[in-house]
Amino acid sequence: MSGLEIERKFLVRNDDYKRQAFSSSRIQQGYICSGHGRTVRVRIRDNRGYLTIKGPSDAKGLSRYEFEKEITLDEAQHLMKLCEPGGIDKTRWLVKSGDHTFEVDEFYGDNEGLVMAEVELHSEDEPFVKPDFIGQEVTGDRRYYNAHLTKYPFKTWGENAESADQ
Repeated sequence: MSGLEIERKFLVRNDDYKRQAFSSSRIQQGYICSGHGRTVRVRIRDNRGYLTIKGPSDAKGLSRYEFEKEITLDEAQHLMKLCEPGGIDKTRWLVKSGDHTFEVDEFYGDNEGLVMAEVELHSEDEPFVKPDFIGQEVTGDRRYYNAHLTKYPFKTWGENAESADQ
């Protein structure tokens, strides 16, 4: 699947999403390269592999080009060895809200304590129903991009505010 990805990101206030979720899966991912807003990502979600290429975000951080292809688990495991230092380990919870599904990511390891939700939209002005657990919007804030979290993990933000603002 490829095309324009339009999404909004939010911090999560509490763990109500866990009891509202209809599905969850474990995700490990790494970046073969990331810079200037472009990324090549390898992901293992449960026992399936994916290769994703993303272009830079627009000025508001709402939309960007995305190409994603399923690859074999063996290919994904081999490509993970080529990734930049750092990685993402998280559980993704899926929560239905109105006509949309929110993806809630609970991070582990160096990003422990960070929980974010995102919703994919068909247009930038598409209305959606926010679940009660949704907090502050962080759409367009690079600190919350997964590729950024591999270089500047959430656990370091309090210790070094400059890293959080890069």
